[in-house]
Amino acid sequence: METLRQTLRNIAKRDMAQDSAHDLAHLDRVWTTSQRIAETEGGDLRVLIGAAYLHDLVNLPKDAPNRAQASRLAAEAAAPHLIALGFADAEIENTRHAIEAHSFSAGIEPETLEARILRDADRMDAIGAIGIARAFSVSGQLNRPIYHPDDPFAAGRTPDDRAYSLDHWPVKLLRLAEGMQTATGRAMAQGRVAAMHRFLTDIAGEIGSEPPQHWNTASC
Repeated sequence: METLRQTLRNIAKRDMAQDSAHDLAHLDRVWTTSQRIAETEGGDLRVLIGAAYLHDLVNLPKDAPNRAQASRLAAEAAAPHLIALGFADAEIENTRHAIEAHSFSAGIEPETLEARILRDADRMDAIGAIGIARAFSVSGQLNRPIYHPDDPFAAGRTPDDRAYSLDHWPVKLLRLAEGMQTATGRAMAQGRVAAMHRFLTDIAGEIGSEPPQHWNTASC
């Protein structure tokens, strides 16, 4: 399995357009989390490792107009590599589906255990401490301010995550735990979301504001 991992990692290193949020370290974390979930939930590890390392093989910018097509394009790009590595037809089909269904913007429902695990593992990387770091890194690349200077937590306005980094939290990030597909993923996600709420309390104190109680996952 380690030889396969290194081969897949080298393919991604060569072919994937990397940024600070979608790099080899992200792929390593998705694979590690996939294994943790699979320890309890089961799943085909060959399919999971193929999907973990090739799911961002086509990595389009967050503001690209065809962003929703990225996972389908990545699945297409992954297929020749999987064939060359000796994956069986059923393994290739399952790996491609997992890649296609992992994306938030694609809107494809996962139909296999491996697809559910990969989705959970990828979304887990968008929350918690690493998720906070990735979110601000991407916002910096897009030249977006951290928060609205007069209404940082959108108490009196509609959140706009194309304009402010923190607005992405209620729009998407704090909702991800609700959509976890496995029991293991849901349990892991709760701890990570709690870390994000602690951060929001800290940043609110530093900027002289009240924490955004309306941003809990039940009401945001």
